[in-house]
Amino acid sequence: MDRRSVLVVGGSSGIGLEIVKGLALQGDETYVGSRTTEKLAGVEKVHHLAFDVQELPDQLQGLPDVLNALVYCPGTIRLKPFQRLTREEFLEDWQINFLGAARTIQACLPHLKKAPAGASIVLFSTVAVACGMPFHASIAGAKGAVEGLTRSLAAELAPRIRVNAIAPSLTDTPLAADLLAGDEKRKAAAERHPLKRIGSAQEIARLALFLLSDDAAWISGQILHADGGMGTLKTFK
Repeated sequence: MDRRSVLVVGGSSGIGLEIVKGLALQGDETYVGSRTTEKLAGVEKVHHLAFDVQELPDQLQGLPDVLNALVYCPGTIRLKPFQRLTREEFLEDWQINFLGAARTIQACLPHLKKAPAGASIVLFSTVAVACGMPFHASIAGAKGAVEGLTRSLAAELAPRIRVNAIAPSLTDTPLAADLLAGDEKRKAAAERHPLKRIGSAQEIARLALFLLSDDAAWISGQILHADGGMGTLKTFK
């Protein structure tokens, strides 16, 4: 595979950071849009663009003329009873998860369309869209919109640009730290999954890297569930 130019939004932490590390190992030229940079120290071929997903996407002025791939990682985990969710909280989840992704893609499309062999976009959903869970109304609503965006854009941008999304369950990242704080919480979370463990950022990153690769050239418009079986399996003992 030739060296590519890839933008990873939210690539300075968690799954995004692991994706950036994987791209660096492949020799790709990686552009990271994020608010922080400290965890990127020592990662080769990385260009940082100061970027806040709740601001206008004209911050992405440092992108190369040709962009081979885009990964949008920012997300939220707001678990709260439906009646207590405020308008501002709904809007923040919508802004970070859906609107930030949509506006970033709009800003990057001119660059992606110039990729000679076509380009790839990877977005992130959640298992809570397919599997009803209490207290997930805001995040499931916003990520459900991401899944709709994935399929719609995959049709609109075919055949030149592939668009897919990954829907993880609870993953061991800084974003989920409060939900996994302490042995009891971690054990309980693991037990809710048919595979009886928590997913790792590295595992989800490897799936994203696959979707960006030529090995996934026949895959578009898909929501890949990397969720320890939670979204589809029931185990009985």
